[in-house]
Amino acid sequence: MTWAATILTLYPEMFPGPLGHSLAGRALADGTWSLDTVQIRDFATDKHRSVDDTPAGGGAGMVLKVDVLAAAVDHVLARDPDVPMLAMSPRGRPLDQALVRELAAGPGVSVLCGRFEGFDERLFEARPVIPVSIGDYVLSGGETGAFVLLDACIRLLPGVMGAPSSGDEESFESGLLEYPHYTRPQVWEGRTIPEVLRSGDHAKIAAWRKQRAEDDTRLRRPDLIERHGGARRPPPSGAQRREQED
Repeated sequence: MTWAATILTLYPEMFPGPLGHSLAGRALADGTWSLDTVQIRDFATDKHRSVDDTPAGGGAGMVLKVDVLAAAVDHVLARDPDVPMLAMSPRGRPLDQALVRELAAGPGVSVLCGRFEGFDERLFEARPVIPVSIGDYVLSGGETGAFVLLDACIRLLPGVMGAPSSGDEESFESGLLEYPHYTRPQVWEGRTIPEVLRSGDHAKIAAWRKQRAEDDTRLRRPDLIERHGGARRPPPSGAQRREQED
């Protein structure tokens, strides 16, 4: 079954954009996933096709109108009632690999892309729209966030990455950052590939990779360590780490 993506946006011409290239682009051409865009402005009812208005209570910027948004959302939900409707918003649930896997395993996803100051909050009270955030920063519009979300999902679809196990050891799959990678040349600017990776001992290599994933996560993303129960406590000094890298 084709995984279906629908984008509700004021700028449908932005799609497929980067999703039309590389793995996602080949999968789109092969029919592994499909892409449809819905122009939000088509659901405006006044002669100017207005989609936004000034914030209630005052303030800078403009807010997307709830009646226009709801009409666009209702149109898509009526057509694809079993496909989850998401809205890209910095106020939403953080996008993580667990959510990506959940979405990739389903029939597809519909993504509402905001602009200006965002959405009238009543939309989320009245419609089954789930706000999702790709990070603690603000973009000019939700389209960029939609690219991120879709790319993360599409690469997990059957056949897109080739071998089913291709993504099993990547960052965040186990709650940790991925271990570092190396390739030839063996020596570059005096820096050598760690000896253990040249040993041919698969058990030692697996142990080294696991330890490096834990160490690097502890150093760079301690918040992930707090949520990952399987990570061992750090050694009392850096001696063990240095021995592993020699």
